Amino acid sequence: MPVKKRSAASSASSKGKGKASPAHEDTPGHPDDIFPMVLTSATQELFGCLADEDVTGENPYKLLKKDDIIQDIKTRAAVSDFSPVKQIVLDYPEDELLLVFDSDFVYGQCFYLVVTPEAKDRILNPPVLETEEVFEIEVNKTPEPQPWIPQGSEREVDEEADRETRERLWYKFSRVRRNFGSPVCFSDRNTADAKDGYLECASYQDSRFSIKQMQRDCGMQAVPRLQSSGAQTQWKFQRNIFTQYMPRQLSDEEKENVLQSDSLKKFCTSVTPRILHALQQVQIANVFVDSWRALGAGAEDGDWAGKVYEDLALYQAFTDQKYMNNRKISTVNWHPTIYGVIAVALMKEKEERERESTPSFILFYSFSDPSNSQLLLECPDDICAFEFCPSDPNIIVGGCINGQVVLWDISAHVTHLQGTEPRSKKVSIDTDTYDLDDNKEKTPTVHYCALSAAESSHKAPITDIQWLPPTFEVTRTGSPVENKYKISVQFVTCSPDGLIMFWDLRVQKATRQPVIDTKQTTTPRSDAFKHLDRMWKPLFRVSLPRINTSGEYLPLKFSLEHYTCSSNETAEDDDENNDSSEVPDYSQLRLPSAKTLTTLEDANTKLYIGTEDGEIVYADWKPVRDESGRQHSGKPLHCYRVHDGMVNTVQRSPFFKDIILTMGSFNFAIWKEGVMEDHIIQSPSSEQICTAACWSLSQPAVFFIGKKDGSIEVWNLLEKTSGPAQVQAHVTDAKITCIKPWTASSKQHFLAVTDDQGLVRVLEIPKTLYSPSRSKGSSVKKYFQLEEDRLHFFLEKVEEWEKLKKGAEEAKKRTEPEKSPKETDQPTMQEWKDHQMLEESVLKEHRLWTPTANTQDT
Repeated sequence: MPVKKRSAASSASSKGKGKASPAHEDTPGHPDDIFPMVLTSATQELFGCLADEDVTGENPYKLLKKDDIIQDIKTRAAVSDFSPVKQIVLDYPEDELLLVFDSDFVYGQCFYLVVTPEAKDRILNPPVLETEEVFEIEVNKTPEPQPWIPQGSEREVDEEADRETRERLWYKFSRVRRNFGSPVCFSDRNTADAKDGYLECASYQDSRFSIKQMQRDCGMQAVPRLQSSGAQTQWKFQRNIFTQYMPRQLSDEEKENVLQSDSLKKFCTSVTPRILHALQQVQIANVFVDSWRALGAGAEDGDWAGKVYEDLALYQAFTDQKYMNNRKISTVNWHPTIYGVIAVALMKEKEERERESTPSFILFYSFSDPSNSQLLLECPDDICAFEFCPSDPNIIVGGCINGQVVLWDISAHVTHLQGTEPRSKKVSIDTDTYDLDDNKEKTPTVHYCALSAAESSHKAPITDIQWLPPTFEVTRTGSPVENKYKISVQFVTCSPDGLIMFWDLRVQKATRQPVIDTKQTTTPRSDAFKHLDRMWKPLFRVSLPRINTSGEYLPLKFSLEHYTCSSNETAEDDDENNDSSEVPDYSQLRLPSAKTLTTLEDANTKLYIGTEDGEIVYADWKPVRDESGRQHSGKPLHCYRVHDGMVNTVQRSPFFKDIILTMGSFNFAIWKEGVMEDHIIQSPSSEQICTAACWSLSQPAVFFIGKKDGSIEVWNLLEKTSGPAQVQAHVTDAKITCIKPWTASSKQHFLAVTDDQGLVRVLEIPKTLYSPSRSKGSSVKKYFQLEEDRLHFFLEKVEEWEKLKKGAEEAKKRTEPEKSPKETDQPTMQEWKDHQMLEESVLKEHRLWTPTANTQDT
């Protein structure tokens, strides 16, 4: 394009511009009839001039309407990219202006606007004669050096630079003075001819330190095994050759001849009795069993000094992209009676929960089909916690994120979970399907049977649920009484709203029948709970007021002691009830009167509660009476602050009912009920955040801890208390949300691990972590007793130190002379004067000082 360049001085006095712009000042040397500009992507899209799409280096021209530019300036004002050329556009005589895409940044910007009609005609219709001149100008233009713009690469260059990390070593070489100036004669000689002719620096292993090789680069190639062989022939001229071998295979006719041969028949006849005899011996007694380990004297029981620890092995992984996409797992539970069935609760992200109302589910997986869910439980909202009923595993209760309690009955789908249902069997009427692929077998979906009343439920997410054992129940006044049904019908929930609620499944005396939705069909079994739907209210509430201040504790997790019957008659009744295989009919159960039940005085009504602020609260759920005789929740008995952050685990040991494990964000603590002074064990702070923990079901000294980085720590209190006995790194690539152990058989123990990416991994626990031992139970009990004695000894010493310190202070006061009132008041008046002077100087510095009538201005 024929353009004429001008000097930097002439660019400062351009005509027709209302004001100077930064873009104009920074790009000197452009002609007067153009104006370099910077257009944002929004402006380019608005005017249809996207770089490298609408305008390119081959077709850089775009005609813009004058009215559109003026309207953009009016709409976006100073934000408009055309605001610097507002006056130029207003003075332009024609209706269209020419915008040119400067792909080579000749004038410093990516676009420039032609501000005169002459230049517009000259650019669109260039004269043919000036082409050579323009080409010569462009070719002869010398590129100007641009300033260096750092983009971060200088840091990498700086890291790779070789720097001296220590002071340089200085060596001084000198000769004997008498040899100065003497002639030198060099000759070849053997190093062995002269003593100290050379100094050998042989490598050796330094015992002071060792370098662990973390990474090694080596080349590998998968090739079959090679075999070298030699012959007597000696080659005078070596050359590279190769030989290709192929296996020899018999034809079908040769195979038939071999099978029909007499030699093969004789061989089978001779070895058949021996094979049958060996098989008979294996059936009678297993000759391959290790008798030494069967006696309980193996290496894992501590008889051998060298112990070999095996890692947790991945046994199965579950995922369903259809339901687990962009969702995390809040909790997981194993089915109590069906082998290999595991249930997980899904939770949506906060943005997705607010944006769209997609259904929430609890998914059931099975070892037989890990890629597809076997059963879906439809939820009214995201589930934070759920538990199977101990008396009837077909009854499941869950806590929603909105604070409501929901109940399911899966008795109609037990055969489907067990894998005994025939494939031709159709899905029952009360189910619905959400599968989009009609070619696949649709997953049955179970609707919930009952939902608690919103006004009587929690006002925050339900974070923990536990069923009361069938040995006792709770009345409306919170008193533990005998359970004459011997069936678990009550459960407890907690929430950060400061309440702990007790719920009952039975029909109350005065219960209005709820309005049943005709659109939702139910099975005959679910009719047993229709009296609870939308009318369900808690039987008993417990609040947690703070001990020393106002407000309430915010519970997240809790643990209650499972009461065991002390009388033989009650135990016999329990055995008879357990032997009966009849499923309880909950529709026939009624809430009995408290007057007809026997109060259990020996039942433990104390709770260990973990709060949102990292506190461990020890409280009694039984209410107390005030002066007016009204019952209300009493204040907790004790409160301990040992964890930094929210408490995510409060769990009793399956071997010792008075041992409780609590887990915070960075450490864990072990408590013993009855020891009210403090915890007996506390771990050091961890570098990674601890997100989940659980006791082992087979060894009393072992428990597992899940971390935020996806690793699992295995702690064994009998081996090491300062750190984990084993660390399984990279179990998952995300934060672990829940871990649950399960004992499938005496030789098969599993650990379910879930993360916030919606994946479920089942790890098989090695034998060294679940093999039982007769001595470990007593050893762990003795260890807990020693820790309790250590705590009492420490507290006694602290009390003695306080008494000595108090006595020393009193003796010091008696020996010091008493000061007169004037001496006592003099430092006080001097401190007051210093305070006034400091206050006056600060106010004067900020120009806020206003002198009073009694104050002299300095």
